[in-house]
Amino acid sequence: MRYALSLALAALLLGGCASHKPEDFNGTWINQRAIDAASKGTSLRQAIADNGPVLEWKIDTSKQQATLSNGFEAADGQLLANKNDWQVNFQSGQSEQLSLDGKTLVQAPGQLGKEQAFSRANPPANTPLGGAFEKALYQAYLGGNWKIVEGPGQGGVAHFRENGSVDGLPGPDRYALCLAGDCATMGGEHDSLWLEREQRGSPWIFTRKGNRMEIFQAMNRAQPDQMPLLAPAARRWVLEKQ
Repeated sequence: MRYALSLALAALLLGGCASHKPEDFNGTWINQRAIDAASKGTSLRQAIADNGPVLEWKIDTSKQQATLSNGFEAADGQLLANKNDWQVNFQSGQSEQLSLDGKTLVQAPGQLGKEQAFSRANPPANTPLGGAFEKALYQAYLGGNWKIVEGPGQGGVAHFRENGSVDGLPGPDRYALCLAGDCATMGGEHDSLWLEREQRGSPWIFTRKGNRMEIFQAMNRAQPDQMPLLAPAARRWVLEKQ
């Protein structure tokens, strides 16, 4: 009798640990696995392909709203309770399942790919959708000191800031990594980024292997009536992370 009671109590406690209140889902969640994979010094495109394509969720259970971002587009969905998790229904007709595994938000395998995992972020209230992921990625992937070992400014140090500004790299004062959409598609199998100065810029191709990054001018191989297809041309910079 005492043994059965102990088992029942243990089951109750375990069940309580596994359950989550609706408000536990609220807030901003970013794809930390994609960031961690990229920060090892590998291809950004591959890191997102292996762990995405969703990069950020914003959830408000009181309003039954969930919004996702893939780094280029956003989609608003309606939250519906489904046992211990939530179903997100979109106007397109597709739906996604969200649940909590400890402190991790889990998106079940579905129309948007295999299982994906997200960590809670606490961005300022005015941060736009996708901004929390972008800031965390920029800091992890390009943060720190980059010595210019080849190209304009050789011997100097460049800094790619988490707010999208760049200094120490002669020419540009802003940058953006191409995560999805036309910007990423134009790069084909290559990683690409946008460099600009005073709001005028162009796409560039880059490669990242460990602490070494090479930035190339982008050459368009597409026909005039086709979407641009960029390939690396002349190498402009070689940078090494200190």
